[in-house]
Order: sequence, then structure tokens, then C-alpha cells
Amino acid sequence: MRAARLIKMVLLLQSRPVMSAAELAAELEVSERTVTRDAQALSEAGVPVYAERGRAGGYRLIGGYRTRLTGLARNEAEALFLSGLPSALREMGLEDAASAARLKVSAALLPSVRDASASAAQRFHLDAPSWYHEPEPPDVLPAVADAVWDDRLLRARYRRGGGRGHGRSGENGWNGENGRNGTEVARELAPYGLVLKAGVWYLCAKAGDDFRVYRIDRFTSVEPADERFERDESFDLPAFWDARAAEFARSLLRTEVTVRVSESGARHLAFTGDRAAAATALSEAPPAGPDGWRTVVLPVESLDVAYSQLLSLGPELEVVAPEELRGRFAEAVERLSDLYR
Repeated sequence: MRAARLIKMVLLLQSRPVMSAAELAAELEVSERTVTRDAQALSEAGVPVYAERGRAGGYRLIGGYRTRLTGLARNEAEALFLSGLPSALREMGLEDAASAARLKVSAALLPSVRDASASAAQRFHLDAPSWYHEPEPPDVLPAVADAVWDDRLLRARYRRGGGRGHGRSGENGWNGENGRNGTEVARELAPYGLVLKAGVWYLCAKAGDDFRVYRIDRFTSVEPADERFERDESFDLPAFWDARAAEFARSLLRTEVTVRVSESGARHLAFTGDRAAAATALSEAPPAGPDGWRTVVLPVESLDVAYSQLLSLGPELEVVAPEELRGRFAEAVERLSDLYR
């Protein structure tokens, strides 16, 4: 356990010029006193760890010290080769760079684990796009990816969506800009990060003072600028994406319907629309009655979307309100009855 921690400490210090005791303690999940003891143990073992005192001090490696990757175990090496999505790298134009990096890592490994790349590839394959969706990577994606890597400003023309509420495939208006459907705007963006979600690429970028999300397939043109931007080091791409995605999902649910669901219907309700909204609605619903049915107030995107989604539950769900939606279900039932009579 301690040996693995010492190796991780060396690798952390190799990756950064200097780290404070508090930073190392947080990364290693130990106390600062343990960090001090570990640094001393590394120094006694011949690893040149140097402690700098003062407010801006910390620990660093001196003399350009580097360790080799010969200490990787087989499971660690296999996990390393699983760390990327081959299709995503290909779409961003990074397939050759990733291949070269894998070759260099393989060359540094012990002979006993050099087959880790082939071993992992034959056991696990990551396929990002959803079913029934033929991914078409946008032509501008490699140029956007290059700008993201280089922290280079991006001059782009962007085709706005049609505003919120135009269907679940929408992401319409997600970039926070109002405008008519299909209109183009010119923007200078600081591209912070790319996200691949269900086969669709998104750019998280700073426009002016605000961070926004843009669908890559809506860029009609992009031109990396000569100047670079200074990255805000406090920006956390995974946290930003999670917050914006949750906010967007909630923004779509602008109306409510009241339904009664059987036990089977309650189990399948989460698979008809927004899972989080369905789970919350069920948790807040009163207990089931003697017949086993529950009355649930469910947030939905629109009555049209609710009709298409909830109709799939068939006789396991009854619409109570609004009357407009109940009438549409009653009409659907009559038509089905005519078909099967």
C-alpha cells in the first residue's frame, strides 16, 4: 500500500513543478504528516525530493529526475490503453498522435506486460454513439480540437437553434443566445473543452464573460486566430458540463401532467422520458391505493412529447389531467380498439 503511494507521489511531482503538502495530501488521501514522512523515505531511497519552505513552498523533484514506467502492473497497463475512445480520437484528428503515444508507452513497459494494448483491445471496446444513430463527425471538429489544445481563440459562425421546446433532440438555445431558428451569428470564442455526448460533439467555450455550450455541427465555419487566450485555471470541464446538462434537462420540463400508473407502469415510467424527473415524481407521489395504482404528477417537456412517450405504457398508465391530453389518449384507445376489434 505504501509502495504504491510512494510511486504515485513521484509521478505527481514529475507532472507539476511544485506541489504543497496540502495538495499532495489531498491527492494521496493521507495527512500532511504522512506526506512529510513519505518525502523523507523517498529521499533516503535516492529519489531527489526537495522541500521548499515558505508560503509559496512545497515539494519538487530536482535535477530533472524522471522515473520509468517499468513498475506498471498488467491491470494498470491494460487500464491505460482503455483510457480513450478510438472513434473520438479519430474524429478529432488525433488518431496518429494517440497511436504514437501508445507505441512509446509500450516500449517503456516490461516485456511481460507489453501485450497489454492488444489484450485490452480484444476484451473491451467503447462505442460512444447511441443505437440507431449513424455518427457524422462535423467537418470543423479537427480545427476546433486544435484550438482547444492550443488555447487559441476561435472565430466562428454559428447557426442558432429554434429556441427551447422544439423536441428532445433539440439542445436548442442551449448556448444561451436568443434568436430565430437558423439565423447565423459571428462569435469570437475562447474554446475551453470538447464533450462527446451520445454521438454529438459539443464545445464548452467562453464568449465575452460567460461560459456557454455550442453544438459543433451548428458551426458553419471556424477560423483559429493567431492570438491565444489565458485559460481560467479554476474552470472544471466535467463539473461545468454536469451542471449545464442538468440545467438544460430541467429547462425542457416546462409543464406537468397527472397520471395513474400500475406497479408495472411505475417501474417503466423512467424509461419513457427524463429519468431523474420520473424518479423524483414517484418519490413524491402518495402511496399506492388498494388496486396497486399510484397517482403521479409528472414534469414533461410538452403535451405532444408526453403523448408520444407515455402512450408506450399502454394499459399500465391512465392520464388524469390535463383534459386535452386525456382526450387524445381516449381517441388513441378508440382507434386501437377499431383496429383490433
